[in-house]
This record gives sequence, C-alpha cells and structure tokens, in this order.
Amino acid sequence: MEYEINQFHQPVGLAINNWTPPPLPKRTVLTGRFCHLEPLASHHTENLYAANQVNSESDNWTYLPYGPFSDSKDYQTWIEQYTSSNDPLFYAIVNLSTGKAAGVASYLRITPNMGTIEVGHIHYSPNLQRSPAATEAMFLMMDHAFSLGYRRYEWKCDALNAPSRAAAQRLGFSFEGIFRQAVVVKGRNRDTAWYATTDQEWPTLKAAFIQWLSPGNFDENGNQKTKLSDLTAPCLQNII
Repeated sequence: MEYEINQFHQPVGLAINNWTPPPLPKRTVLTGRFCHLEPLASHHTENLYAANQVNSESDNWTYLPYGPFSDSKDYQTWIEQYTSSNDPLFYAIVNLSTGKAAGVASYLRITPNMGTIEVGHIHYSPNLQRSPAATEAMFLMMDHAFSLGYRRYEWKCDALNAPSRAAAQRLGFSFEGIFRQAVVVKGRNRDTAWYATTDQEWPTLKAAFIQWLSPGNFDENGNQKTKLSDLTAPCLQNII
C-alpha cells in the first residue's frame, strides 16, 4: 500500500490530484462486436423470458434476491420497476448474432464523489453463458465506467456462489475479503465476497480484454486460443 507521511509523522493515503468526480452513467447504448447493451425496457421482456426458460430448473436464480418468475407477466412487472431507475441502472444484453436480448446486468451503488461504482444483478440465460458476448458485455461496462472517470469498479456476490467468484477473478477483479452476515437474501444469511479493480489497473486489464476479444484469438469454430484468465492473472492483486 502506497502512502505519504504527514506533518504529524503519520502514514496517510496518497493525495489525489487532477481528479474530478465523474458524472452518473447515462442511459446510453454500449456497442461491441458480439453484443450491445441497451437500457432495460419492457419490450425486452419477451426475449429475456424466453431465453431464461431454456434453463427449466431455474437454478441460476438461487443467489439473486428475486426470481424465478412464474410467468412473463410477473417478469415484466419486475422489469418495469427498473426501466426508469438510475441506480441500479439496468442493461439488456443483446446478442448480435441473434438480435435478441439474452441477459441483464446493472451498475449500482454508484457514488461519484468517491469515484466508486459496482456491477451486479448479473443474470445470463443459457444462450448467453460462456460466450464471447457474455465476456464482452462485462468489458463494455467496465470500459464505460472507467472512461467516465470512476476510480474503483466493484463486484460483490454470495460467498457461496463459486461460479460468480470464479468469474470475478477471470475478469480481473481482485479478491478483497468476505463481509460475514452482510445481508439476508430469500430468508437466508449471506456472507458477501468483495472483489474490485481500479483505474490504475485498468489499462493493463483493458489490453488483456482487447487481446482476448480480437478475431485472431478464435479459431474457425469459434474456440478461444488463449484463455482470458491467463491474460488477466497478472492484474490480480494479492491483498489478503
């Protein structure tokens, strides 16, 4: 940890110079090669609900504070709660290969004065999971947040959610610890695992994403040649 010594011979954090609190993210479209992200709207309901039904067991709702939904009307009611919300600010992830929304994610706990922003409420249908579009969606959101001037980008999840924790580190988020008995979700205790990356780490991490997403990293069958986790591993900080 870098620090300075003040006039009282105490260690203090480094002074932050030439930084202005960033604006709130606007409801804009984020466009990539495999997907684009649109502000969530009620017209996304049909495609999202249909995509989610591919997982008939609905086990991918376990760690979220809502869902599964009994029918498309119930799901639309939930969506309509967030169509005008700025925090959380939800996006529908539209897979460009199909032109259909196949997942959602949001910015939340947006605190411009501190330069912090979190990504969460991530729910990918089976049609989106483990695809380049799934990774690109996270890259687009990270890149947009840092381009606005945020200093810290967070990922939090149930400490028992092993897939989410693995995804966080694959995407270059460093593990920062566990908040015990942090919240109650669906009547259960949740210990929360915290991950984050910072603006100082972003240039190296961004280069890793660009390399992984490049056409040259995929063979004629669409299989990756280099794993993203191999490219992002050097960005992970040993904080604990």
